[in-house]
Amino acid sequence: MEECGMVYMHAQLFNPAMKSVGPVRKALQVRTIFNLLGPLVNPCLPAYQLLGVADLPQMRLYTNVFQKLGIGFAVVNNLDGYDEISLTDEFKVMTNHYETIYKPSELGFSLARQEELYGGNTPEEASKIFHNVLENKATKAQTDCVLINASFAIQAMEPAKPIEECVAIARESLESGKALNTLKKFVELNS
Repeated sequence: MEECGMVYMHAQLFNPAMKSVGPVRKALQVRTIFNLLGPLVNPCLPAYQLLGVADLPQMRLYTNVFQKLGIGFAVVNNLDGYDEISLTDEFKVMTNHYETIYKPSELGFSLARQEELYGGNTPEEASKIFHNVLENKATKAQTDCVLINASFAIQAMEPAKPIEECVAIARESLESGKALNTLKKFVELNS
């Protein structure tokens, strides 16, 4: 974390309780309470969190929990059911400071079509798309989706910044190669 500014922890590897529950969750093939607990049992105890949820009742639940935990947060939901900001419809954002429904156009983004956000059928395809975004080779819809989500993560950490400024920061990070260099440093440190 100190050397590249990010960390990745797979819950089943770093949380003994989640490790035991994982196979049961997969076998049940339905959502359980453990789906809701996952974002709350981060062993790093982050001071800030961006969380995407699939529906509005979950938004309210996590907002209440994060407020009680006293962390900076943004909980997001695309109103057509995506558990992230997909730009395929209006989206709702709830933070420590406000609750708003946005149209993509209000923030300078085009409406995306579902098929434009295809994430690949294999981990290799998904990795290629991810790298394309970081290397400025992705489609506009893929890049915009990453930018808007990153923007609200930035604002969760710096709530005094208007979202338009956070979009500019996220865009500069992608276009300048800073985001790609951070990933490269992360891979180097963890290989």
